[in-house]
Amino acid sequence: MTRMFDLPHDPKTYTMPLGDHLEDLRKRLILALVVPIPLALVLFMFSDGMVEILLEPLLEVQQRNGYPQQVQVLSPPEFLLMKIKLSVIFAIVVSIPWIIMQVWLFIAPGLYPSERRYIHILFPGSVILTVAGLLIMYVIMLPIMLHVLMSLTSGVDMSPDLIPMIQPDAMASGAATIPVMETPPEAAHLGQAWFDPKTATLRMAVGTSTPGSLQILSVPLQGDAVVSQVFQLTSFINFVLLLLLGITVAFQMPLVILLLGWIGVATPEWLCKQRKYALLGCAILAALTTPADVISMFMMLIPLYLLYELGILLLRLLPASRVGGRDLDTEAS
Repeated sequence: MTRMFDLPHDPKTYTMPLGDHLEDLRKRLILALVVPIPLALVLFMFSDGMVEILLEPLLEVQQRNGYPQQVQVLSPPEFLLMKIKLSVIFAIVVSIPWIIMQVWLFIAPGLYPSERRYIHILFPGSVILTVAGLLIMYVIMLPIMLHVLMSLTSGVDMSPDLIPMIQPDAMASGAATIPVMETPPEAAHLGQAWFDPKTATLRMAVGTSTPGSLQILSVPLQGDAVVSQVFQLTSFINFVLLLLLGITVAFQMPLVILLLGWIGVATPEWLCKQRKYALLGCAILAALTTPADVISMFMMLIPLYLLYELGILLLRLLPASRVGGRDLDTEAS
């Protein structure tokens, strides 16, 4: 990487006036935005798929617990604004390697060759830890968190005395209302009603202003619960993005420990003595990045502490002298 961009061997010989440094910074900022902005426009065309991906864990938990598979949009521009927001965020995430490259090209001339070698470990390590954290969060932690949070309201039921009976006289006399089929019909007819077990909704075929056409109306079935388990789209997407951001930042812990060891701030022996404080710090971080329930907190706490131990192990395996090579002692002298 250093040969590719022809960086100076001795940073002391690489001097620039303040104005040139600011100009170089401006150029790197512009280049850093060259990829995310057009990429966001491209991703906007696939934003419906991104919304479906983020909603999939919620829909699975809703179906498993017998809740209607629905989210609410409370204003006309809400869905459009959410698609724009997701497009921008996904574009920035995908462009992170390019953005890091521009930051690296700005600061690399001021580093010694041995110090530049750190990027060969920090950059791929950050990518691997980020992908691992996102997969763990999306596949394992998020469904469990949603199940726990939704089950908190399962015990809040309405009293049977307060549930109104629907047409008791008509039902007793045999004058029943429209019969409800247990399975969806192959071809719906006007006035038919059926129960859809996949979405926990009651559906009915009704007429429209166009002769011969039908419209399928659906009603979510909530049971006797007082608290309705229907989520707002924006609130849920923001909830997921906040969790993903927290797990992304938290999973960089081994690299932070590795960097602290390389610059001489921490040693493996000192880090081992600070395990109890590290455990406390991981618990605080887990509480800040997860919902307010004990299960979610422990689910975050366990991988965080394992990452702390991974950082100690990496620092033992990759000390600064090994990563910097022979140039380290020469530059230090």
